[in-house]
Order: sequence, then structure tokens, then C-alpha cells
Amino acid sequence: MADPKGFLNHGREVARSRPVEERLKDWNEVYVPGSLLPIISKQASRCMDCGIPFCHNGCPLGNLIPEWNDYAYREDWQAASERLHATNNFPEFTGRLCPAPCESACVLGINQPAVTIKNVEVSIIDKAWDTGDVAPQIPERLSGKTVAVIGSGPAGLAAAQQLTRAGHTVAVYERADRVGGLLRYGIPEFKMEKRHINRRIEQMRAEGTRFRTGIEIGRDLKATDLRKRYDAVVIAAGATTARDLPVPGRELNGIHQAMEYLPLANKVQEGDFVAPPITAEGKHVVVIGGGDTGADCVGTAHRQGAASVTQLEIMPRPGEERNPGQPWPTFPMLYKVTSAHEEGGERVYSVNTTHFEGDEDGNVQWLHLVEVEFTGGKLTQKPGTERKIPAQLVTLAMGFTGTDVENGVVSQFGLELDERGNIARDADFATNVPGVYVAGDAGRGQSLIVWAIAEGRSAARGVDRFLTGASDLPAPIRPTDRSLMV
Repeated sequence: MADPKGFLNHGREVARSRPVEERLKDWNEVYVPGSLLPIISKQASRCMDCGIPFCHNGCPLGNLIPEWNDYAYREDWQAASERLHATNNFPEFTGRLCPAPCESACVLGINQPAVTIKNVEVSIIDKAWDTGDVAPQIPERLSGKTVAVIGSGPAGLAAAQQLTRAGHTVAVYERADRVGGLLRYGIPEFKMEKRHINRRIEQMRAEGTRFRTGIEIGRDLKATDLRKRYDAVVIAAGATTARDLPVPGRELNGIHQAMEYLPLANKVQEGDFVAPPITAEGKHVVVIGGGDTGADCVGTAHRQGAASVTQLEIMPRPGEERNPGQPWPTFPMLYKVTSAHEEGGERVYSVNTTHFEGDEDGNVQWLHLVEVEFTGGKLTQKPGTERKIPAQLVTLAMGFTGTDVENGVVSQFGLELDERGNIARDADFATNVPGVYVAGDAGRGQSLIVWAIAEGRSAARGVDRFLTGASDLPAPIRPTDRSLMV
């Protein structure tokens, strides 16, 4: 145990954010560099080393949280990094992007603020990179087997790294021009600077993983040809079919899916554009969708100089305390103020968009909405609450409905889908086609980065068993696992 009285002697402290007026002038991460290390030992000491660490159950990866908390408390950074990497290929990603269901399951959180697990995690891995403790793990021998991974998001990268380290020759196919999937083009720079992806990719290249960018399987290269070329295939292409809003005026210029808008801002940071083709500069911006992707649009619009930013959510505003239907240690739906919300804008709950109104040139100018409420278990409009708000740029951030079935992967492989429209798989993450596996959102549906990495690791074990008859690779989850997080 780190410190038997740690949780009594120290309150919860989190990473300090840079002043809003400062961070809106750049695209760097919002937190003050180095602000965690002076406090992280005390924060790690708050971990109680519970007899039953529910944080394990809250994390799909099964992270050894009490163990690396103890090492962080003692400032044994090398040992902490080793325990952290034992269950997680990319803790610098999860430490920045995961909503931390582990903290919701923390036993201390029953009646006190939970341990800052996420902050401890990111401190350990950042220190490990600084001290050179993150090195390529090159396999001692090659198996002679080849694997293709479709998609380079967190699920695909995790599967590829595990399989490479097992001795297989792995090639990752990515349809975008750079590796990283949603990590690269869906996550804004102010949430995670892309240098963190770049150095992981260099580590993976040194280990032997090969990357093929600008190739979309099903269009640029037939899925059937890929299957003939490799001994096994892992599909980790994500759930990229975005939910649309089919209301009058949807065809107007200036209404875009979030994943049309966000990647262009990231491409500016990569040096592809001087200014993004779609920009919020000087415009009244409306973001439809109250989740993390919507918050990413809000923060991006602020940095582009929007005249105003309004975020709409059809559901009621969540409470600030757990409701009885979401008791500890489940993951509660709570009111959350992200760094983007700290920067300004208005959040409007319990409203539904009825239609858009444009100018004579076909550009959106107004969004018409109405307040809604749940009555009898149904969502109904409240008469007399109709109004319109200015909207010169609208981003749709309402989630994703499933994997892309239009590009030919599903039909060319001959894959079966489940009742939710995702690619069906068995307990080993295998599809109905021998040698073809699926991991991440393509098989699970839209979910969290921790689930993606856990699925990638688990699918890698299934592939390894298929290729060699046995596997020593860890498999943290099964496809039916839901843990404490939906």
C-alpha cells in the first residue's frame, strides 16, 4: 500500500489548465506542462490498495492501478512504466482521452473524491518517454505468418503491435494519408498533440510493423485480394457511418458532419493547409450533439475565432451527482464541463432541431428549434417553445450508427452483421470467414478508446491462436463483456 493515511492526508488535485486567453491563441494541449509531477506522488498515495480493487473492473484493459500507484508514490518511474505497459499499449493516449471509468469505480469515490488515476497514468508514461524507458520490443524470431490490419486507430494499432511482438509480419492499411485513424484526425490537437502518436508509430516501425497509408480496402484494394495475400486479416476500421439529421434545409451550405469539420483543422496543424476549407472564423456556430465530439467542435470553433458558439443536446441536462439508477461503481452520466466549455459558448439542453433556414445563395443562416420533454416514456415537443437562433456553420456530432458497408469490405469478404449492424464475431473475435477477425468499433459499435485497445489486444490473441495453435498474448475481454461501462 502506498501510504495507509494518504487518502486522509491529501485531497484530490488534478492537472492545472493554462489560462483560457492564453490557450485560445494556440493549439497546444490545454494543461500546464509539468504541472502534475510535483503533486503526483501525493495523489498516488491516496490509493487505498483495496482488497477488491473495483477500478480493475471499471477499466476494460484491467489496468494494474494499485500497483503502479504504489510505484508512482515511491517515484520508481521505471517500475511504474513496466506495470502500466503490462496491460496497455498506449497509456499516453488513454491518459489524455479516456473518460476514466476506473475513477467512477474507485472505492475511495464512495464517499470522497476518487483517486486521480488518469493523471497518475499520464504522468508515468510521460516520465517514461522522457527517461528513455519506452523502447522497441523486437521479437526474437519470426513466425513466417503474415497479418493485415485494416485501420490504424487505437484498436488496429494495439492488434498490430501485439501481433508484431508475437513474431508475425504485420502490415497496417490506413485509407487516410497519415497513420492514427480518429486519433490523428478526429481528436483536436489541444486534447492530444500528435507528437504522441508519431513516436509510438516510430516505436512500432522499429519493432517491425509496416504501414500502408492512402489505401482503402474495398475500393483501392479488393478485400478478396488482401485475404489471398495474408494468412490472417484484422478489421479495425471503426464505426464511421455518422448519424445524420434529415430535416428540411439539411442540404444548405454550411452544415457538416463533425468528422468533415474536425479533420480539416487537424490538417492545418499538420501543415497541409494554411487555413481550413471549413472554418468558424467570424461565424455563429451551432454544434448539434452534447458528447465529447461535440465538445471537440466547440473548442475548435473557439480557436478559429467564431462569433458565437451554441451546443444543442436533445436530452435533459445531467445531474451533478449520481442518480439512484447509476449507483457506485457503475459509470454515471454526470454534467461535465470540459476544457472547451470553460472557454465559452452556450449549452442548451432538451431541444430538438426542426429545420434550417438559408439565404438566397443557399447558405445556412438560422436554425429553428423547439423544446422537448419526456412524457409517458416518449419525447414530445412543448407547444409555444419554438424559436430560431443564428447559425452560419452547423456541425452534426450525434454519434455513429455502425461500420461502413458501402466501401465493399463487408460484401467482398462475405461478412455477416449482427442485429446492431456491426460485424459479427465469436468469442475469439473471429468473423464467419476463416482467418478474418474484427476489433474495436467495427464489431462493438461506437465506444471508448479503452475498449478499442482492449479489443485490439484480445483480437490479437485470437489471431495468434489461429496462426500457431496457441497463444501467450493477453486477452483482457471477450466480445460480450460490458464490464461496468456501457
